[in-house]
Amino acid sequence: MPSDLDLKHLVALAVSLALGLLVGLQRGWAAREKADGSRFAGIRTFALLGLSGGLAGILYGSAPGPATVLLAASGVLVIAGYWRDARLAETVSGTSGVVALLTLASGLLVGLGERLIGTAVAVVMVLLLAMREQLHGWIDRLSQREVLSIARFALIALVILPLLPDRDFGPYDAWNPRKLWLIVVLVSGFSFAGYFATRIIGAARGIIATAAAGALVSSTAVTASIANRMEEAAIPVPVLASAVSVSSVVMFLRVMVLAGLLAPAALPTLATLVAPGLTVSLVCAAWYLHRTLFAELGDTRHEMTIRNPFDIAPALMLAGLVMVLTVASRWVLQNFGDRGLALVLAISGTVDVDSAIITMGGLAGQALDPRTAGLVLAVPVALNTLFKAGVVVSVAGWAKGRAAAVPLIASALAVGLAWLVLR
Repeated sequence: MPSDLDLKHLVALAVSLALGLLVGLQRGWAAREKADGSRFAGIRTFALLGLSGGLAGILYGSAPGPATVLLAASGVLVIAGYWRDARLAETVSGTSGVVALLTLASGLLVGLGERLIGTAVAVVMVLLLAMREQLHGWIDRLSQREVLSIARFALIALVILPLLPDRDFGPYDAWNPRKLWLIVVLVSGFSFAGYFATRIIGAARGIIATAAAGALVSSTAVTASIANRMEEAAIPVPVLASAVSVSSVVMFLRVMVLAGLLAPAALPTLATLVAPGLTVSLVCAAWYLHRTLFAELGDTRHEMTIRNPFDIAPALMLAGLVMVLTVASRWVLQNFGDRGLALVLAISGTVDVDSAIITMGGLAGQALDPRTAGLVLAVPVALNTLFKAGVVVSVAGWAKGRAAAVPLIASALAVGLAWLVLR
């Protein structure tokens, strides 16, 4: 009977071989029109590279010497194959050589016990290889300004964000540099995603899809990025207004789901209070979507005249407002204690409804009765909706932004009226 260790090693070898076959299948298909003998490597070679990596990974623990020799020999064969291919071909491409080395590395990771990482590397690599035509097409359509914007976004998201300290400081320890900068990254990221979604699938579908997906994370950040598009007047107002209303719908639904998970005792009252606001947002979204369907959009994917797909000003403005409101909520909590709980939740929830629900999760049904908890939670929901209307007007101006701001104000008033009736 084979031992558990033997079975584990056999599975690792099978996975390594399968990953090599997967890569080889893609490379063989891509080189299917090349003459025999002119290919860098075929499906069998890539399968053997994956298998060699897996075997080297298994051997490394007990026999590092032979494992190293096997890896080195496989690497030398890859380099020799690339050198031969480069001499015979009219153009030089390093793709096949890099793919071969990564296939070897994927097998090695699986053999070392890192099966998930090894599999992820191979699958993502095959996906990138299969998207060759799409990727080249996207590059061909990029302008110099867009490439520069991509580099700037990479700077703020991948360089600056990880370098910022993840600790509290400032008045009442209210500011966390990394969390504040994350707001900047989110707003810029949603704006960025919306811009390129618009270019790829058109104004209406691109903006609305981005708004709906982004609102699952932060409807406030989505609204700020859309308001920036309104200021530029490059896309018809009904499209942008419908996106804001759709993000508001998603926010109301997300609030109820989160409350059901973290503060279930407060959910019945909260759902009753936010239902009017949700209804208003749904009606406004449907109305604007109807207008969008009949709007003369033309081919906006090629007519966009947006000045800059990466505009950090709205993101910085929102981060500044968050700083002010966070300090205000901490001041209320320190000076009024639990008596100011509702006010603290209202202030902090104005820019982040989720934080109010998370705080209430430990109080609903305990320190507060369920009905009171639902009443308290409805306040930050309404204020957050009003806050987003203020963001739209402050960024885009009343003349350009009222189409999106009015539905938000109406939704907040609907929640407020329900609150007055049920309190």
